[in-house]
Amino acid sequence: MADLPSLLLSSLNPDTRKQAEQNLSALSAQPGFLTHLLRLVLESSQDRAIRLSGSIYLKNITKLRWEEDVQPLAEQDKAALRAQLVPAMLALSAPADKAIRAQVAESVALIAELDFPAKWDNLIDQLVMSLSETDYNVNIGVLQTAHSIFQQWRAHVRSDQLFTEINFVLSKFMLPFMQLFRQTAKLLLVQPSPNPALTSPPQNYALLAQAMVLLVEIYHDFTCQDLPPDIEDSHEEFFGPGTGWFQAFLLWDPIELRGDPDDTTPSLTSQIKTGIFEIAELFIKLYPEQLQKTASVETLVQAVWTLVGSNKLPGVADDALVSQSLRFLSTAIRSGYYKALFSSRDTISALVEGVVVPNVTLREHDVEQFEDDPLEFIRLDLSVSTTGTDLATRRQAAADVLQALVGSGYEADTTEIVGSWINKGLKEYSDNKEENWKAKDGAIYLLTAIATRGSTAQHGVTSTNALINVVEFFSTNVDAIRFLLTFRNQLTKEQLLSVLPRLAHHLRSENYVTYTYAAITIDRILSIKKGNQLLFAQADIRDSAIELINALLTRIEAARTPEKVAENDHLMKCVMRIVVTARETLIPGYDRILGRLYIFESISGLMRFVVGGSPASLPTFEQALFGPFIIIIQQDIDQYIPYVFQILAQMLEFHRGRGVPAEYRNLLPFLFTPAMWQQKGSIPGLVRLLKSFLAQDAAQMFAAGQVASVLAVAQQRLIPSKLNDVWGIELLQSVMLNVKPADLQQYLKPVFIVLLTRLQTSKTDKYIYLFAKFILYTMAINVEGLTPDFIIQKVEEIQPGLWSQVLTNFVIPQAPKFPHKERKLAVIGVTRLLCHSTLMMQEPSVRAWSPTYSALGKLFSEPQYLDVKHDEQGDSSITAIDFEEQTAGYQAAYSRLAASETAEPDPVAYVQNPLQYLQQELGKLTNQYGPQVQTLIASAEGGRIG
Repeated sequence: MADLPSLLLSSLNPDTRKQAEQNLSALSAQPGFLTHLLRLVLESSQDRAIRLSGSIYLKNITKLRWEEDVQPLAEQDKAALRAQLVPAMLALSAPADKAIRAQVAESVALIAELDFPAKWDNLIDQLVMSLSETDYNVNIGVLQTAHSIFQQWRAHVRSDQLFTEINFVLSKFMLPFMQLFRQTAKLLLVQPSPNPALTSPPQNYALLAQAMVLLVEIYHDFTCQDLPPDIEDSHEEFFGPGTGWFQAFLLWDPIELRGDPDDTTPSLTSQIKTGIFEIAELFIKLYPEQLQKTASVETLVQAVWTLVGSNKLPGVADDALVSQSLRFLSTAIRSGYYKALFSSRDTISALVEGVVVPNVTLREHDVEQFEDDPLEFIRLDLSVSTTGTDLATRRQAAADVLQALVGSGYEADTTEIVGSWINKGLKEYSDNKEENWKAKDGAIYLLTAIATRGSTAQHGVTSTNALINVVEFFSTNVDAIRFLLTFRNQLTKEQLLSVLPRLAHHLRSENYVTYTYAAITIDRILSIKKGNQLLFAQADIRDSAIELINALLTRIEAARTPEKVAENDHLMKCVMRIVVTARETLIPGYDRILGRLYIFESISGLMRFVVGGSPASLPTFEQALFGPFIIIIQQDIDQYIPYVFQILAQMLEFHRGRGVPAEYRNLLPFLFTPAMWQQKGSIPGLVRLLKSFLAQDAAQMFAAGQVASVLAVAQQRLIPSKLNDVWGIELLQSVMLNVKPADLQQYLKPVFIVLLTRLQTSKTDKYIYLFAKFILYTMAINVEGLTPDFIIQKVEEIQPGLWSQVLTNFVIPQAPKFPHKERKLAVIGVTRLLCHSTLMMQEPSVRAWSPTYSALGKLFSEPQYLDVKHDEQGDSSITAIDFEEQTAGYQAAYSRLAASETAEPDPVAYVQNPLQYLQQELGKLTNQYGPQVQTLIASAEGGRIG
């Protein structure tokens, strides 16, 4: 443990990081490591960089290894850490320790999510006992910890377990929370101060405000799922017009807490007001009857006008407050409860003039960001407005107010009023195009807002305001790229094709935002679907694909440094989209772009189509990729390894039927080293690569002793892990399919022991299904020498009579539950078990024959799922893959390359008609065993099948 500080310091240095992390991982297996690490974090005499690094490493352990199966943390170590975490938070109360405290607070939240309250029932008691009437540094630490635990409720689905936890917390924390809220509110709002020692100097007053930010957040946490009785009873105290705490804070603007006008960080008062508007929006959605008891919403709407009307808060620091207050307005309008407030034409006109137009107009800051930080400008402009996030810009929130008015019955008035502002902006632009370009930008944004009735980030606008003709506007403003991006679904294929050359021209623009938006728009246009088919095919861009890709790659390469190249992923996604649209038409010029592609998805897509259409091109890809890939594997560059394995598997699959080249075989020893399997993100790609080897080279692998290595990986690393057991089963299935049963004789008993041990020690619903699937897979596949009796005998070698227990307790109950796509596999597996096993016709297994037949009957109850569709048998069409949907579930550790994959072959393709196959095999069984078979069928629940 003496090396711990130096290792933490080394982990911050890119040159020594990899080795330091490996040493830290080895050290973390020692007893007492967690508490030793926490003590190091608390040592004020240590270098601050070491303490911060230690707090981050502690958080990562709790995040990644708290429930690890393969190298589990000792329960006594976990219990010891839980006991020390809250005192540690209090010890880190000093302002200088804020960054370290934030990491420890996150560790508390991560552990609490898994262990609270079952294994950590005194957590809330510890927090409550730590609250102080006078020390607000301590209170902030407690509230920060509490909020980090409670805020997770906001994203949870309602369940009995969730409400049990919430009620447990409320029973202990609600009373002290209310007392602290009242005390803090009085200290902040009442003048003269009831306790000058706590409100002065200004640093103390700021501490009180910081505590109030957290108290407002916890109020939100407590009401996010249901309304607690204490909060319901005190509704008027918080929301009452003229008297409530919330209104008082919305009007509160102490000089001591006003920030620098040029500061971009929200002030504490701004954060409190933003939190109150979030709560008000939540109440309109979940508890409207509460708000209707008083005129609280009317008061809050007036507060919005007072705060943000006529652009009273133009600073960047107040963006979150302005956006949230506008979202509150939108929610109030959409609720339909306050028609009297918003229905008059004068009110709508005042809203548009005083709130919407000022917040749609580009500010000086926006123009500076456009020029100095264009990527951030694009990120914010494209982001979807979501409650409670910092991604919704003022413009989006203002546009949402217009869309709320249009969608709530005020369409005609709103459209007419906004129309006059649009015409005003366009006229100003036409009068002086050089000076008044902002007027046109604002006009187009207003038109986009008023014309949009439904939209998604994926598809753009899906429905429009019937009073706005977006196609006519497009015909006179074809240079408006943002407009084209938004309304792409309203335009015809011919119109879209006509603007592609213009967009291609914009790719050569020197302006960052212009060429990036051109790339985004090309990408989204080429991904438009009509029904389930992509609108654009390879023929549509055959002549321009290489030129478009070249323009994009030239733009990417102009960035020069690797950091700048990686920065603009929109350009790279556009390259990928063109590749998967142009497909085989890239064959004539692919070699000019292969060495310049910067993302694995594009390389994989190019290979799929070019090698698929011209197999002779495979060596070109191998020559270009093998060298860099070997370096990546040897140097263990973990960010790239998951992708490298997938593309290696893709290249190896192209060799099917032609033997495995020596270059690939030389990789196998690397694949079995423990380091390769330590990175969780590498495992899916590794498994796929090993399956490719097994499918083509199983005999050679067995001769080299490498099948034993494959089985060892499955038994030691994958099957014991709740996270990776699915990959272990996939690997075992591939071994059973490709290796001769005679060669597996010596290995199968240990394999089944591992499978059954996992069932006994840590089974999950998922694992029980995977286990049953493996059994039925081995029964179903048509491999010479692999019979049901072969499997049964291996299980019986472990313990006589064990097979009957496995069949009765796991396989029979699971078979009818198989997902639709696995039904045919299950049917064939059960059919072969019943009809091809002599042991199943003998005691004791014969007692399970009729129940197994009944399970088969249930599988046949939905015959439509027993046919494998034609497109599932061959390569799945790349046009069915939407890459944005593929990356929606992206995780930093692993992202699958959809273009690299082919459909898994049907392991039971040898059976065309499952019912006919069953009848045929039952006929053979009857010929062998006579009336016994009919007696067994008659004893089955549900009777004869078919």
